[in-house]
Amino acid sequence: MEKINTIVIFDVGKTNKKLLLFDENYKLELEESKLFSETKDEDGFACEDVQALTQWIKDSVHQLLKDRRYEIKAVNFSAYGASFVHLDEQQNIILPLYNYLKPYDPELQRQFYDKYGGESLLSKQTASPVLGNLNSGMQLYRLKYDKPVEFARIKYALHLPQYLSYILSSNPVSEMTSIGCHTCLWDFQNDQYHPWVQQEGIQKKLAPIFNGETIAGYWREKLPVGVGLHDSSAALIPYLLEFQEPFILLSTGTWCISLNPFNQTQLNDFELSQDCLCYLSYRKRPVKASRLFAGFEHEMAIKKLAVHFNKPLDYYSGIEFNARYVESLQNRDYPVQNPGKFAMPPFSNFDSRNLTDHETYEEAYHQFVFDLVSRQVSSTKLVMQGESVRKIFVDGGFSKNSIFMHLLASAFPGMEVYAATVPQASALGAALSIHTHWNNQKLPSEMIKRRIYTKT
Repeated sequence: MEKINTIVIFDVGKTNKKLLLFDENYKLELEESKLFSETKDEDGFACEDVQALTQWIKDSVHQLLKDRRYEIKAVNFSAYGASFVHLDEQQNIILPLYNYLKPYDPELQRQFYDKYGGESLLSKQTASPVLGNLNSGMQLYRLKYDKPVEFARIKYALHLPQYLSYILSSNPVSEMTSIGCHTCLWDFQNDQYHPWVQQEGIQKKLAPIFNGETIAGYWREKLPVGVGLHDSSAALIPYLLEFQEPFILLSTGTWCISLNPFNQTQLNDFELSQDCLCYLSYRKRPVKASRLFAGFEHEMAIKKLAVHFNKPLDYYSGIEFNARYVESLQNRDYPVQNPGKFAMPPFSNFDSRNLTDHETYEEAYHQFVFDLVSRQVSSTKLVMQGESVRKIFVDGGFSKNSIFMHLLASAFPGMEVYAATVPQASALGAALSIHTHWNNQKLPSEMIKRRIYTKT
């Protein structure tokens, strides 16, 4: 049997780790998931078990190379950001992979921002809201002052996607999607590391920057190994390759993130206050983004509805869009948020509604989604400046919610609103980014399945 030419992608999330194989037409040939138990840092805070992760990747590649079904042509990685693996002079791992959810010392944070111009100025320059350890550069700043002996031993601080690449390539590199994901490291105005990074002696601990479309090195001198990508930026790549005209990608899940790769305007104080930030694409272009905790709000609402109407928790999943409900809701004297306002409402109107006003679960659920979409419109409009955007692609959980999609389309009557499906988008993006290094076929023309929704 002839072997299938494939690329191996390791897609490393905070909870689930996946191994995926794509063939030359980017059809998924194999998918395996792995769960790891967390370990703890010196303070007892949960963190990633880097040693177990490292061994899994080595063992997996070793086994795949012996698999008679597949010809492995390349390997690449997508992984969560805001996390560093630290190597010493002998390139051994030192220190834990600290959890970005770990609380940051407020006094040290105040010291940093006071020294370098204040929160407002630095946040605008680095396109990074003040997020503590989620600003991965702040992790290095903390190590310098809290653990100076260990900090002095660091030869390379590698963001997690680039460390995963290093496991196989043995070449320590940095890459722009990791540097540009709210790290507080990159000066977006001057297209270089921010001056504080050099002044604190941190830049010399950062590996040389490689382009996201290049190869970091070779496993056993023959298998090309990509440099690794930040997962949110990797998920945008299939859209950037398939659509040339300006669009917004609304990636929905626990967080609903509106991504505009065509908005090059600098973040201002108002946008930062509304939870906006900027990423860098794999081609080093700014991507303005806004966030809404919509998936979490949905979880809370369906619990509330299930209890009130005595229905199963997943009852909402069988409800289809009903224009009659929406018409009656819009005609009621409720203070529904004006979708034309850019400012983010601090809370959903649904929180203050009386469920006894609704006769059925179906009607109440339509009201909740109506309120949620009102807030989502405000969030998305925050990033709609720049080149004229005519398309919105919605992927993730809410793309399958017909009520959400119909109401979103109604809120943007002059735009094309699509429910989009890209299976394993982050992993696919990582595979596509190094297409020319392993694949002689042309890029497929229709990687993204989509369904258009129109104003009702």
